[in-house]
Amino acid sequence: MYFVFKSNTMKLMMYLGNDLIESVDVEKSSLSKPGFLGRYKRALKEKYKEMITANAEPPEFFVIQPEQTQALNA
Repeated sequence: MYFVFKSNTMKLMMYLGNDLIESVDVEKSSLSKPGFLGRYKRALKEKYKEMITANAEPPEFFVIQPEQTQALNA
């Protein structure tokens, strides 16, 4: 038997090409606030500035809702 638990935390994920560089937890309730995600994106771009300039492609950002699945013994 499996149960799926949803949380109020989502993930902002930064990719360069096909490589996941970092994911950051963000509060789902704060996503609608202007500039909220932009602050995290700017911080990630600054943190990985050298890696970004060495790569031909710009970074891509995605927000996902991770689901936690837990198997319970019946």
